[in-house]
Amino acid sequence: MSKPVIAIVGRPNVGKSTLFNKLAGERISIVEDTPGVTRDRIYYEIEWNGRAMILVDTGGIEPKTDDIILRQMKTQAEIAVETADVIVFMVDVTTGLTAADRDIATMLIKSRKPLILAVNKCDSVGAPPMEFYEFYELGIDGEPIQLSSVHGTGSGDLLDRVLELCPADEEKEDDSDLIKVAVIGKPNAGKSSIINKILGEERLIVSNIPGTTRDAVDTRVENEHGKFIFIDTAGIRRQSKVEDRIEKFSVLRAKMAVERADVCVLMVDANEGVTEQDEKIAGIAHESGKACIIVINKWDTLETEDKNTVEYDKKVYTALSYMMYAPTLYVSAKTGQRVTKLFELINYVYNQNCTRISTGMLNDVLNDATARVQPPSDKGRHLKIYYMTQISTRPPTFVIFCNNAELFHFSYQRYIENQLREVFGFRGTPIKLIVRQKGDKEE
Repeated sequence: MSKPVIAIVGRPNVGKSTLFNKLAGERISIVEDTPGVTRDRIYYEIEWNGRAMILVDTGGIEPKTDDIILRQMKTQAEIAVETADVIVFMVDVTTGLTAADRDIATMLIKSRKPLILAVNKCDSVGAPPMEFYEFYELGIDGEPIQLSSVHGTGSGDLLDRVLELCPADEEKEDDSDLIKVAVIGKPNAGKSSIINKILGEERLIVSNIPGTTRDAVDTRVENEHGKFIFIDTAGIRRQSKVEDRIEKFSVLRAKMAVERADVCVLMVDANEGVTEQDEKIAGIAHESGKACIIVINKWDTLETEDKNTVEYDKKVYTALSYMMYAPTLYVSAKTGQRVTKLFELINYVYNQNCTRISTGMLNDVLNDATARVQPPSDKGRHLKIYYMTQISTRPPTFVIFCNNAELFHFSYQRYIENQLREVFGFRGTPIKLIVRQKGDKEE
């Protein structure tokens, strides 16, 4: 990237996510007084003194642990260190210098990256507490920064030091053609696995423990197909099963990820099929007007006699009857089977979502449709449709003017929508129809 990358690292619960949110100016990372809440790397672009930079929040590093999640969090933090231009090493003055702090400092010094020591939770005004001076023992170049991530004090000094250590600014990239893709689905459907397969690296924590991903995580991908941001979202569970506060916040973050995405990839476990929860998750994307692709994952694990995509499609579209426009793709995130075809589909459905049709062509289709099937009538009142025009894209949105909106039944709206799809395609995107009633003078 042309913008410098700043990684915030440290052991769990020293206040990394609180600082990240304070610098970002909004609640990006989940903050909870529970070690291990932030598990993946979270990225956000900030600006300081006219200089743009990418801030990275990481899961806390536990140098010595047998816990599978904590081990993978350590790996994520190490990858963040490798890709960072400047590292902010955060410690907690209230707990003092720990053995884990020493181990992490050794690892960071060996990286030979520009390193800043931020001593957090110095919440009192004035001189730092005596424990502050313990951290000089770590042997990190430069004065430690006295910081309170809760109150924001010291954050300006921290960012000034970051700018001093940043590499020279480079020319900004043109991201006007970048497509944002939200990967959504139930927990353990393979969302993180497919992004890791695309990247060819362990970018996201993958585990068969449901709920491993708690934040919506952004990953940039550039290849021959274009520029993409993949947003790996926390798996959305049944509302009745969402019990703890962190889990509830993860569900909300997943919904927010759908809102800011251009394309939604719904991951479905081939062994389970489309469940009631999948229907609800798909409904979030559909109601948001996003271009959609239904990816059937773990296709390699099915018995040979069950691998009939035509029959499986029937089951999918029976469950997702409101999303019959969305194409299906049968993949294995584990082996990489057909994963590369996802890029072509993303570009295709995104372009369909952005399609604009001239008013003249629309009304030719409308006139043909009403000639084939007469508009409905009720008790001597007849529906008259005057004309149709497209008012926006993403999703394609059309306004139809008629004499009586009450007579324009849902079934006839669905008929008009089907005629539009038959002529113009709109594969992979919902269509929005708005019925407007003109005055009696128009009759």
